[in-house]
This record gives sequence, C-alpha cells and structure tokens, in this order.
Amino acid sequence: MKSNKLAGQKIKVSTQKYLDIAEIRNDTVVLKDGTLRAVLLVSSINFALKSEDEQEAIISAYVSFLNYLDFSLQIVIQSRKLNIDPYLQSLKEQEAKQTNELLRAQIADYRNFIVQLVELGDIMSKQFYVVVPYSPVSQQGQKKFWDRVMAIFSAGKIVKLKQEKFAKYKDMLDKRVEFVMSSLASIGLNSVRLDTQSLIELYYNTYNPDTYEQEKLHNIEELRIAK
Repeated sequence: MKSNKLAGQKIKVSTQKYLDIAEIRNDTVVLKDGTLRAVLLVSSINFALKSEDEQEAIISAYVSFLNYLDFSLQIVIQSRKLNIDPYLQSLKEQEAKQTNELLRAQIADYRNFIVQLVELGDIMSKQFYVVVPYSPVSQQGQKKFWDRVMAIFSAGKIVKLKQEKFAKYKDMLDKRVEFVMSSLASIGLNSVRLDTQSLIELYYNTYNPDTYEQEKLHNIEELRIAK
C-alpha cells in the first residue's frame, strides 16, 4: 500500500532547482544571480610539433592576452569516449551495397580493425571551451555575499531580467566575446560562439552523459508549446 501511494505522488522539486542556470536565450546563459555567460568552442594546436620560434611566439601571444584581460575566464576541457557507432554503421551500409567481393571483404576487415582499435586504446575525444562572464557592477555592489549564495539555492529568488536590461548586459558581454575571440585568433586558435541550441545540448550532455547518447534533444525551433 505504501509503495502504491508513493508511486502516485508527484515529484514536486525539480533537479533544475540545484543548477545555477535560470535560462538560456539569445546565445547566452543567464544564471540565477542575474549574471551572464557566453561559451566559446575553441580549436586546439599541437604545441609539441611546433618549432622553437613558433612555441615562443605562441607563449608570448598567450601572456599578452592574459595581461590585457580585466575580467576572469573559465577554461573547460571535456573528455568523452569516442562514439564511432555512426561511422561503423555507414561502413556496414557501404559493405552491403558493395558488389565487388574483394572490396566488400576489405571493408569488413577495416570495420573490424576500427572496432578493435577503439576497444584496446579506449580512445577519447576532447572538446575545449572558454566561458566568458559578465556581471553587472551595480548588482554586485548592492548584494551581499550571503544574499548571492542564498539566491543560487532559492528558486523563488531567480532573477528575471527585463528585456532592456538583458539587451544592455548582453551587449557588454558580446564585446568581451569579440575581444576574446580575436585574442585567441592571434594565438592561432579558432573559436566559435555556441548558439542557444548548442548551449542547451552542451549542458544537457554535461549533466546527462548517458541519457544524451540514448535520447537526442529536439531542435528548439521545432518545439511547440501546447496551449
């Protein structure tokens, strides 16, 4: 009887209560304390393969970039086991369509080789991100430390930015993003700002790595809210 009652009860508290994120819109993450975040996906370079002069130039450009920064940055590296299932499936389809027996056998051997290589090597894929923040100075001056802490854990205190304030803050954040992207380019690193859909997928994948592989998110443009 007790289990039936529990099964009929609705979960009143969402796990979102324990996340710092209030919403994601206009390619921007809005945190519960009213601060904003932009996330850049950054390429990598093989530093060890560079010549000594190139290495010194990269280090010099990086030091210069850090010296010109007047705000904090967060560098995030995510490692995930390489998922080659789609690639293996495409090889399997090519193998089935192949009329030449020799080529079909070669594709099968190559597919088996790839599977064994990944299993033995436990190959990981890495993604590099730079998180660019913006915190309104006026808000920081008015809020005490414990007020900011309590705002993170209290769903009722989530800051709902008005559109005009959000546009103003986002404009300041965009300028920081442009500066960071141009500075990274001087080091030889390409970067792209994640849009709203990519941000949702990034955080969903981060907090639900196993579920993400089984259930892919729908594009937000295709979602419809029932009235």
